[in-house]
Amino acid sequence: MQSHRRAACELGHLIAIDMSLRKLTHLDSAGRAKMVDVSGKPITRRTAIAEGFISLQPQTLRAMTQGAVPKGEVLSVARIAGIQAAKRCGELIPLAHPLPIESVEIEFQLPKAETRKPKADLRITATARICGKTGVEMEALTAVAVAALTIYDMCKAIDKTMVISGIRLLRKTGGTRH
Repeated sequence: MQSHRRAACELGHLIAIDMSLRKLTHLDSAGRAKMVDVSGKPITRRTAIAEGFISLQPQTLRAMTQGAVPKGEVLSVARIAGIQAAKRCGELIPLAHPLPIESVEIEFQLPKAETRKPKADLRITATARICGKTGVEMEALTAVAVAALTIYDMCKAIDKTMVISGIRLLRKTGGTRH
């Protein structure tokens, strides 16, 4: 009896997944991946803001702010990496549209390094803008992720405990609602 309930539960789960897949815009009627057709959409001004965090030791934060990281000026390199990543998002994410990004801003919010706390959370924010037929959420998210990865890469020799977390979309504007 329990195996029948389990099978019914699994079948119900599969049906729910099947129903949700039919609503996904990146799948065709046969469930195959496809790029969304935006050719009929109007051009509108669009903005996306994303954030993420990298947790590091206070002494690593101090080394960054004092220019003492052996690989160089961490935040400048991370800012350029994030901007470049947003511009190349269409090459990195298979079904993302290649977009002519018009503006990308990367900001870093440095926490006060307190020696009593074991970790400091550096906040990374990316704002991407475009006038286009599709949004720039993936570009903003990619910018944050690559900026965080760049900080990680540049500081890994002095801090083996870094953790990247909380990458998420904060806000998007533009487009039309159906």
